[in-house]
Amino acid sequence: MEGDLEMSNKVHVKTGDTVMVINGKDRGKTGKVLQVSPKEGKVIVEKVNIVKKHVKPRQMGEPGGIIEAESALYADKVQLVCPKCGKATRVGRVIDGDKKLRVCKKCGAHFE
Repeated sequence: MEGDLEMSNKVHVKTGDTVMVINGKDRGKTGKVLQVSPKEGKVIVEKVNIVKKHVKPRQMGEPGGIIEAESALYADKVQLVCPKCGKATRVGRVIDGDKKLRVCKKCGAHFE
């Protein structure tokens, strides 16, 4: 039974991409992708999905307390923002010679 549910480990965004959140409490917010975890299918976007974290002081003299940090959200909940038209869009793939490029589905601009 375990082998039946195989998940794809591909994520449509890369670290450094500008993305927009399309659902959830932070819907409509944009930010840069800080980290991608393809195994879990999650991404961390700056200034999005902020959670409060209780931190213990680790070294002598280091303060503890409550800090705010970005938490991971599913990659399905974000869409790439096109650099040309500025809209959140789906990503197409075009093979240009020996390269595979990502393309905006709305205006046809290349992402790389």
